[in-house]
Parts: sequence; C-alpha cells; structure tokens
Amino acid sequence: MASIAMGGLINNKSRHQHPPICTRTHQIGALFLVISTFFLTRLFDRSFSPCTLDSSLDHSRTSEDGVVHFTDGGYLSWPSRGYGTHISLKIYVYDESEIDGLNALLRGRDGSISPEACLKGQWASQVKIHKLLLQSRFRTKKKEEADFFFVPAYVKCVRMMGGLNDKEINQTYVRVLSQMPYFRRSGGQDHIFVFPSGAGAHLFRSWATYINRSIILTPEGDRTDKKDTSAFNTWKDIIIPGNIDDGMTKSGARLIQPLPLSKRKYLANYLGRAQGKVGRLQLIELSKQYPNKLECPDLKFSGPDKLGKMQYFEHLRNAKFCFAPRGESSWTLRFYESFFVECVPVLLSDQVELPFQNVIDYTLISIKWPSTQIGPQLLEYLESIPDKDIEEMIARGRHLRCLWVYAPESEPCSAMQGIMWELQRKARQFHQSAETFWLHNQSVVNRNLVEFSRWKPPMNLP
Repeated sequence: MASIAMGGLINNKSRHQHPPICTRTHQIGALFLVISTFFLTRLFDRSFSPCTLDSSLDHSRTSEDGVVHFTDGGYLSWPSRGYGTHISLKIYVYDESEIDGLNALLRGRDGSISPEACLKGQWASQVKIHKLLLQSRFRTKKKEEADFFFVPAYVKCVRMMGGLNDKEINQTYVRVLSQMPYFRRSGGQDHIFVFPSGAGAHLFRSWATYINRSIILTPEGDRTDKKDTSAFNTWKDIIIPGNIDDGMTKSGARLIQPLPLSKRKYLANYLGRAQGKVGRLQLIELSKQYPNKLECPDLKFSGPDKLGKMQYFEHLRNAKFCFAPRGESSWTLRFYESFFVECVPVLLSDQVELPFQNVIDYTLISIKWPSTQIGPQLLEYLESIPDKDIEEMIARGRHLRCLWVYAPESEPCSAMQGIMWELQRKARQFHQSAETFWLHNQSVVNRNLVEFSRWKPPMNLP
C-alpha cells in the first residue's frame, strides 16, 4: 500500500513540475471526441431499439410511456423504462447428455418420444422455446458467464404420451436438480423452467419445495380451483402465450383468412366443450335463447365427427366477438387464436393473467367481462359497440399478435423477444441462497466451507 501511495505522490509531483500544455488544437479535438461519442451511442442504441411510432397507433403515446410500440416495418420497440435500451443476456441451456435424467424428461423413460411428436397442440411452446434458445444469439456455452440457466423438459407431452407417470416425473426432476451446482449456488433463482399447460408447475408435484424460487414460464397464472395455492408468482414468473397452430401464424399463407365484419354471420361465438364449467354451460344456454346472435355448436374433438382444424377456424372467424371463458384453468388458447381470425376476444375468466402486462394495454385490444354477468346483458352490450370501434380494436390487435408467435430471432417481433425482455428485468449480478456463503477473497463456499468449483453432484437439496 505504501508503494502505491508513494507512486501516487511521485506522479503528483511530476505533474506539478511539468504542467501539461493545453492548446486550441487540444480543445477542438476534445470537443470532436465528445460529439462523435454522442452520435455513435445514439446509433448503437437505435440499432437495437427502434422507436419510430407506427402511424396506425395512438400518437399521444411515446416509447418512454411504458407501452410497447412498433415501427412501420413491424419491428418491436420495448419501453426502456426498467428494461434498458437493448437485450443483453447470456443464457446457458443444459444439454440432455450432461445431466442424468434430463433425457427422460424430454423423451420418456425409454427415450422413444421424439421432439417432433411434442410439437403438436397448444402445449408445443415447451419444445419451441427450447429449440429457439439453442439457436439464439443470447445462448452461451460457458456456465460461469451465464445470467440464466434453461432446464429443458417436455413433461406435459411425455406424461400425456405415457412416457412418465406423475411419480416418475417428480423423482426425475429431483434427481436432475441434485446434479446442478449452479442451481444449488443460487437456490434456483437464475434457473428457468417451462410448464406449458393449465396445470402449470404442478406437473412437478414437489415444485414448492425445490423450484419455488426459480423462474417459471407458463400460460397459467391461476390454479386455485384445484390446488390450495397457485404455482405462479407475478414477481418472478413470466406468463407466456399458448401455442397457436403454425398454419394460422404464418403471414400471407394462413389456413384461414379473416372475413369482413359485414360478412360475419354471428355477433359472438364460443367454440369449445362445456367440461361442466358454469360459465361455459351458461354460454351454451344463452346460445339456445339467441341462436342468431351467439354460436355455440356441439363440437366433437374426437371420433368420426371430430371437428377439423380448418372447420374450427372457419367457425371462429364468423363472429365479431370470440368468447374465451374459463375452463379447467383460467387461461384459454381461444384468446390468442381470436387475434389471427381478427375477432375481438371477450375474456370470461376473472383470475386470468396475460402475457407482457408490463407493456401491453389490453383494454385497447380485448374485452374482459365478469363471469358472474353472463346473460342477455352481455349480448346487448356487445351489440351496442359500433363497427368502427370494433375495427379499431382489431387493427390494434393485428399489430400486437406477433407477440403470440414463437418465431426465430430473425423475425422483427415474436413471443421470444417478449420473453427475453421480461427476463432482462430479472437478471441479477449476484446470486446466493441459504446454502451459499462467501469469504473475504470473493470465493463462494457451501456450508462445509467447500469452494464452489469443488462442489460435486449429487448435492443435497432443501
């Protein structure tokens, strides 16, 4: 320390003996450097965060008001408040070969279930997110520099196809987690899990014990109808869109094109099973009273009379409003599908949570009606809305619906971009847990004072 201090004194002394010469040339050069730095910084930020407001959106809003916007080219402009000017993340994706048991969570106990088989249906987001992260420019192969760790698993699909039962899923998750030193280091706070169905994290029965501090990506924000507690925590987890059939999300070549409002036969529709749920049963009864206004066909989703994909969307597009009532859980895929047939969604699910609520004003693109007020008054209200207002809601939804699509990073707007922005708000510089300690030399140790680099699996979990 003395030598450092002495060096400082010597340097100070030298400066006093030889004062620097500051000429006019130096001053001009310094000014040029400041101006160049300013413009280069602005150019760099703009390349990541376009802020030109689309002329079809509300001109009274700016990109700094906390609301998401789009440029004329459809590029996503996320508000910088709380997010930063551009995405700067590093995510490590666990490989199925490096963790014993991870293969079973992806392919079943005998490894016979393919990822392609799990790409079908409304829960395919579990596969799409994994595949997109493997290709992402934000992926890192160095654990020591990662902001987050992604744990891939297709358990909803694997369970439905008989690859693992509930007990096996639980045991396998615990085995997998016990082999992850970085999970132990942070208590799971920097680890990401996807649970793509209404069951949410309850697919892993012991989630509350082992991953209650982890980040959960799920379309389901409420599960209190069948469980004592919800697995969703609004402060750490992220609501994601359900998976929509790829044939409806591709621009220009969709399975079904929207109809003009003037050619739609019904005021509203509900396409789905009753499942014994009060709200759905009320809609079916309401359709019997007002068959010319509300379509609720008796749909078959299995057997010889099963409704085809094309037929389903042809029905969905034939109304101005699409009802999205609560089913087995609060979220419903119909909400997202309605945007692609350009039908205004009417939520009849009081506990529903929606994606990217930090930046999307859902009053501009949808309606939420109390599930306790399903009756003629609902149809009367919808009839009172002028077509001009409906068209405006549809137009705004047309700009935002790209956020429901699991598309590559080459696309200017996608669900993955929204997820990345939300993850950025949750990134931490420092990680610790009840079983993590540190010493004066910045080394991280466990309860037995073993340095982090020497932690060996399997490790005890809480």
